[in-house]
Amino acid sequence: MGFIPFTFVDVIDILLVASLLFGLYRAMKGTSAPYIMVGIFVIYLVWILVKTFNLVLFSTILGQIISVGVIAILIIFQPEIRHFLQAIGRQRERFEWLSRIFNFRNRKNESAIDLDPIVLACQEMGAEKVGALIIIKQSNDLGIVEESGIAIDAKVSTALLENIFFKNAPLHDGAVIINGNRVVAAKCVLPSTQQDVPKSYGMRHRAALGMSEVSDAIIIAVSEETGRISLAHDSQIKRNIEPQNLASSIRKLMRKNDKRREEDPQAN
Repeated sequence: MGFIPFTFVDVIDILLVASLLFGLYRAMKGTSAPYIMVGIFVIYLVWILVKTFNLVLFSTILGQIISVGVIAILIIFQPEIRHFLQAIGRQRERFEWLSRIFNFRNRKNESAIDLDPIVLACQEMGAEKVGALIIIKQSNDLGIVEESGIAIDAKVSTALLENIFFKNAPLHDGAVIINGNRVVAAKCVLPSTQQDVPKSYGMRHRAALGMSEVSDAIIIAVSEETGRISLAHDSQIKRNIEPQNLASSIRKLMRKNDKRREEDPQAN
């Protein structure tokens, strides 16, 4: 009796399956999905045992349940699947050349944003405990998020941002998107994070973190409860940023994005 043939193709196959399982694990981490997967596995195991002992009626019932299992999984895991696909699409550095075909804007001009009115607005809104959510667009397309809100085409100013987020203003709910030195949309709906975050995080912090998971945008969140300023980027959020350090923190993240594009050989 010889050994089972094991070739280089089998190694590639195993690595691909392991990568897929690891990606699924990361997408489901911090959610209830693993428990649901265990439940599905138990049902499948019971079905195999029922088939083995030829329990016709029970086997038929379980067979019907399993036959629609794929659709049920797609429905149950819809948030996790969306998060997983967004995480894949977020690896835009490797496909920067593709975005250049459809986007002819000068990225350096976009990054030359005047942060003073934004920082001042955040400082004053924080002092008055006015909640705010501001997205500073980088290279990723935010068209879908923009369409979820109200289109605006106005120069960024402290007064404009404070008026938008004023508690009784019709546009204060949701996020503002800034592209370059223009406010392009307000009242935008953001995806909530799938991470297991502390209960102290409010909806603005969850939305800011969720947006940072699906784009390279820089998101500023001003807490309505404490007036504290937070900064979200690259699936991470830094809280309690002092207003005098906000501009330098944003610039640092912008340089980080620029460095990523410069290191991408396809971007040149």
